[in-house]
Amino acid sequence: MTAGVEEVAAAVRRGGVVAIPTDTVYGLACHPDAAAAAERIFSVKRRPPGLELSLLAATREDAERFAALTAPAARLAEALWPGALSLVVPVRPPRHPAIPRSGDTIMVRVPAHPLTRELLRLTGPLASTSANRHGEPAATSAAEVAAALGAELDAVLDGGPAGGQASTIIDCSVEPPRVLRAGPLGDAELRPYLEASP
Repeated sequence: MTAGVEEVAAAVRRGGVVAIPTDTVYGLACHPDAAAAAERIFSVKRRPPGLELSLLAATREDAERFAALTAPAARLAEALWPGALSLVVPVRPPRHPAIPRSGDTIMVRVPAHPLTRELLRLTGPLASTSANRHGEPAATSAAEVAAALGAELDAVLDGGPAGGQASTIIDCSVEPPRVLRAGPLGDAELRPYLEASP
């Protein structure tokens, strides 16, 4: 079930659903133009249809192909990417079938995991969500992913144990920006960039 980076990238290009490591938790991922794969992710997770997938990118520049970073988001990204920080920002046209499904915002992150970023350099940004059934704890190892979801996936990339705490989420589509989910980054780390908001 586990596969190398090239094999996982090939599965993504074929429109597959894969599990990948990040610095926070393991995620399910697919190409953002693969609407059918995105539907599979919702099915695998038993995820309510009203929720959105997020976007993982290898670099800020890649993220900005999909996302329009506001001034506060740009400050946060410059200081804290790659890392455990997800930013909600306006979506940049053209829209992609898998993400977002509706609405005018998208959640983006550049993860601090070298193997994941190697994959993302091969595939481009990926639509993603945590690897677990909806409402259950996110997987923190490839073995956990394989045990819980493996039969429904096309490949699993084993990147060793993940940090175990989901990313901090900040909504930068509103003014002032607001923290939607506390995570590995605390107030002391975030305050200088949030207080700089006009």
